[in-house]
Amino acid sequence: MAVVTDPQPPARTGTTSSPDGGRRRVVAMTIWGVAFVAAWLGIGLPTDPAYAFLWIWAGTIAWHSARPWRSHLRFARDWIPVVLLLAVYNLSRGFADNGATPHAMELIVADRFMLGWATGGEVPTVWLQQHLYRPEVHWWDVAVSWVYFSHFVATFAAAAVLWMRDRSRWAAYMRRWGFLCAAGLATYFLYPAAPPWWAAQNGLLTEVARISTRGWKEIGMHGAGNLLNAGQIASNPVAAMPSLHTAFALFVVLFFLGSVRKRWWPLLLAYPLAMTFTLVYSGEHYVIDVLVGWAYVGLTFLVVGLAERWWAARRARRAAALPAAGPQSAVPAPAAPVEAEPAVADPVPAER
Repeated sequence: MAVVTDPQPPARTGTTSSPDGGRRRVVAMTIWGVAFVAAWLGIGLPTDPAYAFLWIWAGTIAWHSARPWRSHLRFARDWIPVVLLLAVYNLSRGFADNGATPHAMELIVADRFMLGWATGGEVPTVWLQQHLYRPEVHWWDVAVSWVYFSHFVATFAAAAVLWMRDRSRWAAYMRRWGFLCAAGLATYFLYPAAPPWWAAQNGLLTEVARISTRGWKEIGMHGAGNLLNAGQIASNPVAAMPSLHTAFALFVVLFFLGSVRKRWWPLLLAYPLAMTFTLVYSGEHYVIDVLVGWAYVGLTFLVVGLAERWWAARRARRAAALPAAGPQSAVPAPAAPVEAEPAVADPVPAER
């Protein structure tokens, strides 16, 4: 008698995950983290776009270490144009003043008009430093340095996560980010404006210290700000209007706000507010710079959103017009008639 066995499931034909994939990711990310810490202590935190891109790319490789190299090379292919555009943006921003006298006094007047009632007639930067700035470093100085540094990596890191999860949203993110950078750069050329520390150095304000990076030394990270300090020395000192630091912070938050639960909104919205405090307290920007930067974010979402809807409607109209353009060629010619064969009756079995 034949033995009946249970049917076996079909063999898997797809790619199966490696049993040690999780362990490989942990090892790769640990190596990446150790190397990153060693580099920021020895070289400095990655504030240059190309340098930041290399670290973010290395992080994605470590996170998806089991993927083939063509996947990692695809990341570089999509991102290298973005990095080149940011490098051109940084270089061109340095020529924005064209030797002209920067705008400064009207920014001081605007801040005093808006908030002088709460600061005794002082601009908020001077008032904050009078109340919080001391020769010794406090915990809020350390927090200020970290918030200030986040400007250089937050938008990059968010874009990297989007690229790995949803490339269409990554493209939408990049379109808005590019428009925001272009609008800020155009304003730097049309309206070169100086920050509070520059106004103090030129006698327009009482003493203002530029203290955005001093918090790192307090926790032993003496080399953390090397690249950032060098960049501050080489950067254009009259590119303060609008504040793209706060604009980037608000941009990242607003882009993701609709995809998170509302209970997390206060935490997300605290980030651009923390960036605002950081920039005003450290002497990098006036409050009016921040408000104009926020207005640019709103303009960015409005203009790019309208452009995307217009483009989608245009493509839909073109797609709808294609069948009407050539109905004769669109309909296939009828096939030649085929003569039906005569039906053959089933044979009737003979009776016995």
